[in-house]
Amino acid sequence: MIEVKNIVKSFDGKEVLKGITTTYETGKTNLIIGQSGSGKTVMLKTLLGVHVPDSGQIIFDGRDFAALTADERRDLRTEIGMVFQGSALFDSMNVEENIAFPLRMFTKKTNKEIKDRVQQVIERVNLVDANKKMPSEISGGMQKRVAIARAIVNNPKYLFCDEPNSGLDPKTAIVIDTLIQEITHEYQMTTVINTHDMNSVLEIGENIVFLKNGKLVWSGNSEEIMKTNNEDIVDFVYSSELLKEIRRFHNNQK
Repeated sequence: MIEVKNIVKSFDGKEVLKGITTTYETGKTNLIIGQSGSGKTVMLKTLLGVHVPDSGQIIFDGRDFAALTADERRDLRTEIGMVFQGSALFDSMNVEENIAFPLRMFTKKTNKEIKDRVQQVIERVNLVDANKKMPSEISGGMQKRVAIARAIVNNPKYLFCDEPNSGLDPKTAIVIDTLIQEITHEYQMTTVINTHDMNSVLEIGENIVFLKNGKLVWSGNSEEIMKTNNEDIVDFVYSSELLKEIRRFHNNQK
């Protein structure tokens, strides 16, 4: 669990995060949504420690990040997995080498232990027989699977995903969403996903926070987002006629 308490963050005197308080729950897919400029990317980077908040607390399972020593912060970072927008794979490394990278960087595992663990996650994300392929030789969806495998190879307690469906077709995006949700439940991770994909919101939104102009203006889950009358949410989520029709159909079933 990650607790966020009254986080404020400014750049050049302009407040980007304005007193945000929320909880990202363990074993659930926690989504951050909002329009461009809402503060969701700054929120994700602040959770990761890339940005230092001006005030407030970020607490990882009882550990206040600001109060940790340098060594304690280093240890905490080894508990974090990250899926970057665009996957961010190393072009010069094959699939197996990309996934093994965090183990070689942050653990003292033997080569055999690393190989065995890499094979485990390759099988878990359904990338069998892709071990020796280069990123340029696999599809965008497969690259996302490699990125997910790399993020979970060190058994993280916390998984952060920045626009994991960016650049994917709708069918592949659903597959990636499902995979992230499955491993979140399976490994009981605290998963935080920064997304603008409304299919993700409706499919795997177990805990959703909506930011607007740096403030948290709504929170709930995918079921509640279908029913809310909050104008900000309705305007954002149901911006297309198709989604508006889905909402009307859902509400008429009650």
